[in-house]
Amino acid sequence: MKTRITVAVVLCLATAFVAWPQAADDPLDSLKVCKDTQHLILENQFVRVIDDQIPVGVTEPLHRHRHGVVVYVNTYTNEQISQDGKRTIGERKAGTASWSEETVHTVKNTGTTPSHAIRIELKY
Repeated sequence: MKTRITVAVVLCLATAFVAWPQAADDPLDSLKVCKDTQHLILENQFVRVIDDQIPVGVTEPLHRHRHGVVVYVNTYTNEQISQDGKRTIGERKAGTASWSEETVHTVKNTGTTPSHAIRIELKY
């Protein structure tokens, strides 16, 4: 019985840690680090909605995003480099969306058109 209680407490604490809101003083918060390209549209206790527009050739510095959905407003190509150095080049298609796991990365618009995406980050 004591073991079950211990396991239950550990699981509850682990769940609370994972679900805990992003710290307001996070030095990698995308809205702080990428203030020239990312702007807050809406924030409440459940989500944070970010308008992200990167001009051609511009690189966003290393920053963090929570998991959520990204909606692509226009078609563009970008290069992402994750914190562990994994490089991904991808074309985003206007009018589509994708799921995005939590990430720490840099993003460079390597295409010929400005990028424009709406990111809906979940707070749990």
